[in-house]
Amino acid sequence: MRPSALNPLFASIETLPGLGEKTAKPLGRLLGREARVLDVLFHLPSGIVDRRYRPKIAQAQPGTMATLEVTVEEHHPVPRNRPRAPYRVVVTDGTGWITLVFFGVNRTYVERSLPIGAKRWISGRLELYEGTLQMVHPDKILDEAGLARLPAIEPVYPLVEGVTQNMIGRAARVAVERVPDLPEWLDPNLVSSRHWPSFRDALRHLHLPRQPEDALPESPSRHRLAYDELLSGQLALALVRAHMRRQHGRVSLGDGHIVRALEDALPFRLTASQQRAIQDIRGDLAKPERMLRLLQGDVGSGKTVVALLAMASVVEAGRQAALMAPTEILARQHLKTIKPLADAVNLNVAILTGREKGKERQALLSDIASGKIDIVLGTHALFQERVEFKDLALAVVDEQHRFGVYQRLALAAKGSAVDVLVMTATPIPRTLVLTYFGDMDVSSLHEKPSGRQPIDTRIISSERLDEVIERLGRALETGARVYWVCPLISESERIDAAAAEQRFRDLDCHFPGKVALVHGKMKGSEKDAIMARFAAGETRILVATTVIEVGVDVPEANIIVIEHAERFGLAQLHQLRGRVGRGEIKSTCLLVYKTPLGEMAEARLKIMRETEDGFRIAEEDLRLRGEGELLGTRQSGMPGTKLADVEIYAELLEGARKEAILLLDRNPDLTGGRGEALRALLYLFEREEAAKLLRAG
Repeated sequence: MRPSALNPLFASIETLPGLGEKTAKPLGRLLGREARVLDVLFHLPSGIVDRRYRPKIAQAQPGTMATLEVTVEEHHPVPRNRPRAPYRVVVTDGTGWITLVFFGVNRTYVERSLPIGAKRWISGRLELYEGTLQMVHPDKILDEAGLARLPAIEPVYPLVEGVTQNMIGRAARVAVERVPDLPEWLDPNLVSSRHWPSFRDALRHLHLPRQPEDALPESPSRHRLAYDELLSGQLALALVRAHMRRQHGRVSLGDGHIVRALEDALPFRLTASQQRAIQDIRGDLAKPERMLRLLQGDVGSGKTVVALLAMASVVEAGRQAALMAPTEILARQHLKTIKPLADAVNLNVAILTGREKGKERQALLSDIASGKIDIVLGTHALFQERVEFKDLALAVVDEQHRFGVYQRLALAAKGSAVDVLVMTATPIPRTLVLTYFGDMDVSSLHEKPSGRQPIDTRIISSERLDEVIERLGRALETGARVYWVCPLISESERIDAAAAEQRFRDLDCHFPGKVALVHGKMKGSEKDAIMARFAAGETRILVATTVIEVGVDVPEANIIVIEHAERFGLAQLHQLRGRVGRGEIKSTCLLVYKTPLGEMAEARLKIMRETEDGFRIAEEDLRLRGEGELLGTRQSGMPGTKLADVEIYAELLEGARKEAILLLDRNPDLTGGRGEALRALLYLFEREEAAKLLRAG
């Protein structure tokens, strides 16, 4: 259960004094529909306004933020014949004059706020316009009582439409008062050496800053909260790992005869990193602890072959293996790669997806349950309740980032002490590996198999589309096979399919009978038939949506055109480009963009032209977009970070990981005073799933 001391932080924001439903509703759009006090506290300022500069008008500098004591002298309302002209108010302090400028404002409001002859304090940015000092729409217009309440340093928050700085600022000020004095969960020596405040004081410094430095990303308060969040994440991952380890493993390693036969059957030599990865995995399988390993590699680095050799290792030991992919098209691509090799060494391989029905499905389920099938490939269907294995030893999960961290725990239910190997075709920067996969051992594939040709990547404006189509015509005469990827218009498959259909009609006019179309709205069997015709060379141009992003392998395809490339993320562009360059033919990738190009889009396309190194591309993607979008955490249920931007606070991550491991080594059940404090930390950052593992033992 969540510690009772934290309950005030998990209460609705409507319980905060002075925040009625009228304010709570727009704040819900900013913080989330069921916004809580904690959400207000963790919505940290993005900057500050320093209102300490209080000069006389004669000394006031244009371009500065100033707070001035003035007397209202003249009103110049909007002329009737010029309704778009501003309302002007002249004020003085005896040393000079300044004009306050208001556009589209209610006259009554101005007259009530600034009555002639009244003394007021005004705060805002000073500007020089036609030689006259002015302040357009002052931030603050205050009387003596209002001035007394004005903070000298005011935090500035990220907003959405309908939410003002005053709304979120007022909520934050009262929310800070709700923070209890929690026991310290950090090492006192770390807190002292870093000059970090307590958790409560860190929040107070950020929402009620006394100095401009208090709210900066490098401030002790920001570092403290970032470390708290990173430690909670690393502790959660370490608990998941400890839980997996406590469930004793089984040695699942044969004598190597099938693995050796498979290696002999391969039409290429394994790369050095493939060999290292296989050694790592076989080493894990030989231990009585359960394996939990991440295999990451670039496009075309040979992860599927490594997975097959790992699965063959457990089959040698008389047990079964399963490989789960996120989409049917990817599962069937794995089957296409694996089955010929498996057949060569008498391994029984089958596929189970939503497509198999009736008697065929029943027969397949019976063969899996009896142990007749050695290796089963499939989608989520593999882990449905009705699927039973005779003796599942190894679960391979492809495209791990699409499934979510805690779903790994569910895989164990299909067998006794199941070892887990997860794969990703999106190389992940080291900081994100530690953040999201810190409970795993990691093997990385850096080289591509021999014979792969570099891809010539070019950037071209959509204004030259006719030229692109003309060049395609010449390429087709030399035997080229082409992917044409249509723009990502929205999250709607229907709209994206419509764009693909229009491009298909256009290209079919130029190259009748040579063009095919595939998109996500089609049935699986229909997509397979179209892909098979393209792979066989019966059609030469395949127009597609991003349905071909992963798992499509046609070595003869040597040109890919990505239309509206500026709309795609770096990782997605890299995945799409990886559909070509898979054979020994020289390949080309054309990134077609529409002008004008935004700064970030231009940076993405430039990186794509410069490098094919997926690990470098992943680092650049992290820098440009941040970790949430890079790994799709918003969709997959991963525990994304709110306070700790891993690019800014990367140096804290390694320390948090080491501390989490050390803490659980010394105190695996998190008992005693500090253990209880650390449990509170887990709940505070909503790592309840990990906290429950402590109780589950």
